Amino acid sequence: MSRPEILFPLFADLETLEGVGPKTARAMEALGVTRPKDLLFLLPHSGVDRARRDSVRDVVPPCVLTVEVEVGAHFPPRTKGKPYRVMVRDDQLEWALVFFHARGDYLEKLLPTGQRRIVSGRIELFDGIAQMVHPDHVLRAEEAAELPAYEPVYPLTAGVTQRVVAKAAEAAVARAPDLPEWIDPSLKTREGWPDWRAAVAAVHRPDGAVALAPTDPARARLAYDELFAHQLTLSLARASLRKSKGVVTRGTGALQAQVLAGLPYQPTGAQTRAVAEITGDMATPLRMNRLLQGDVGSGKTLVAFMALLVAVEAGGQGVMMAPTEILARQHYEGLAPLAAAAGVRLELLTGRDKGADRAAKLQALATGHIAMLVGTHAVFQKDVEFHDLRLAVVDEQHRFGVAQRMELGAKGRAVDVLVMTATPIPRSLALASYGDMDVSVLDEKPAGRKPIKTVMIAAARMDEVVAHLSRAVADGRQCYWVCPLVEDSEVLDYASAEARFATLRAALGDVVGMVHGQLPPAEKDAAMARFQRGETRVLVATTVIEVGVNVPNASIMVIERAEIFGLAQLHQLRGRVGRGAAESTCLLLYQAPLSEAGERRLTTIRDTEDGFRIAEEDLAMRGAGDLIGTAQSGLPRFRVADLERQAALMAVAQSDARALLTMDPGLISPRGQAARVLLWLLDQDRAIRLISVG
Repeated sequence: MSRPEILFPLFADLETLEGVGPKTARAMEALGVTRPKDLLFLLPHSGVDRARRDSVRDVVPPCVLTVEVEVGAHFPPRTKGKPYRVMVRDDQLEWALVFFHARGDYLEKLLPTGQRRIVSGRIELFDGIAQMVHPDHVLRAEEAAELPAYEPVYPLTAGVTQRVVAKAAEAAVARAPDLPEWIDPSLKTREGWPDWRAAVAAVHRPDGAVALAPTDPARARLAYDELFAHQLTLSLARASLRKSKGVVTRGTGALQAQVLAGLPYQPTGAQTRAVAEITGDMATPLRMNRLLQGDVGSGKTLVAFMALLVAVEAGGQGVMMAPTEILARQHYEGLAPLAAAAGVRLELLTGRDKGADRAAKLQALATGHIAMLVGTHAVFQKDVEFHDLRLAVVDEQHRFGVAQRMELGAKGRAVDVLVMTATPIPRSLALASYGDMDVSVLDEKPAGRKPIKTVMIAAARMDEVVAHLSRAVADGRQCYWVCPLVEDSEVLDYASAEARFATLRAALGDVVGMVHGQLPPAEKDAAMARFQRGETRVLVATTVIEVGVNVPNASIMVIERAEIFGLAQLHQLRGRVGRGAAESTCLLLYQAPLSEAGERRLTTIRDTEDGFRIAEEDLAMRGAGDLIGTAQSGLPRFRVADLERQAALMAVAQSDARALLTMDPGLISPRGQAARVLLWLLDQDRAIRLISVG
């Protein structure tokens, strides 16, 4: 279980590399470089053409020029602050090298008159005369080979120069061993990828701009290696979860039939398919670990409830967990009529339950009298014991990482886990974040969900919007009005909820309420409750209403300064309306003129309600890290792979990883052993611990 010996040189101290002292090693930590192997994956982001020319006359300044010259006379500055000039002559022309604040004795040693030198740097015209200010390189003829024809440019940090990084990277490349091959031979041949060591050497010695693109075979190979190691780790986590024996849970279908018979609509094909996938998993002796991914209003709750009924039909219990008390209460209220139709006892458990009331619920849970529980994180406290927990449903996935998913199962005997997310995630990101899970997708809207009319309106027409709102309120309709800030700011000219609340209250009277993240929880809940009961007609809010709040009578959504919100946020906010019988509208108020990106975002939202299309567009515009907030999403940070441009590679890496583990679950074949080396190389060695010995 220890690191393979072949990798030792790459895991030595940085200071063992030529030219790297303690100070440089400390500075390089800011680049994420702490060992020689990290330098292998610190790739150049651009390059400089240093191809040799015969004369200045061969190029059009300003540009980079590399040329052999004969050094002529030196002209030190006569007054302080003036430049030091050294005249040089190439094959055809005399021109000047210029230095500021340079010491004469140093320059005389560097550029002795009468000798030949190779100089490389930016050449410009000054008063019609060619000059090179502070050349990047001054070399003797015998040192010419040190200068590549195309010089890679690396990311830098304080205290580190290009030359230092390039030299250290070259020393690390020289240490790279020949490693056994972990890529499927047919894939490697089909893609034309080099061996690992050749790929590492090639990315650090690009021969032109084309070699810096993600499509370059050497770069694509290293990106694939990274994605493959990541998917192997997730697949091993998935396999170890599945190895933990589950309980066979088979429903009779009786309770499900009662509920379906009482529904005023038919489930969609996607809902029926997802229920079949979930019940199929529950009926096996392996633990289920499934993600249910569906857009706002695609009917995830019904699917989850049908799965919970399977647990109850089989004589067990089910729990549904939400991240906030408002959401838990809402799930409870939404599921209560369905549970009543099935004759199943459903209870709510949150942090508010205290004393005798809480004790009675816990007693009923432990004896099996409560079949279904809805709650917040409170359902995982030590004193909460189930009689026979079979299924745990977790809502709003991105607040839960892989580690919490594993903890979930500890409450029952290897509980089946179903995770629901309303954030449509592009396939490449879903694989990056949830590759350890099986995925069911709800890609149809239930019958009866009316389309939401989305309109873009310039902020200059605010009075018209308020007048329209006044008429709608008089007709008994309700509206959300979302602002980007809580209070006015001296720095930003964005609308604040407090200021907008004041103006709307003046125009519409006391039917206007307000809710934002800085209110105490009790006040926030009270404001939401008044809106849910219809006592307030217009709710001025910040984005606290983005996730999950359900008010079927609210049919108008106004988003102020819509151009500064992200696509996913706009889509989630719009999903708060269109839940009842009334025609719904979403007004995107923007400040003209719109930037190109702002216009692209707003027209995308206006033209489609398809969350998956919106998510793909968001990925194209923002990049993977921003899209689901890297800090909270658990999205891995890749050093070489680019999830936006190399999404297809992720899918290949996943199927390859799963195929390899199916054939060789212990990674003991030659290719399996090579894959272990890759996991060690890319710091995924914790995955190796998941492989059961033997």
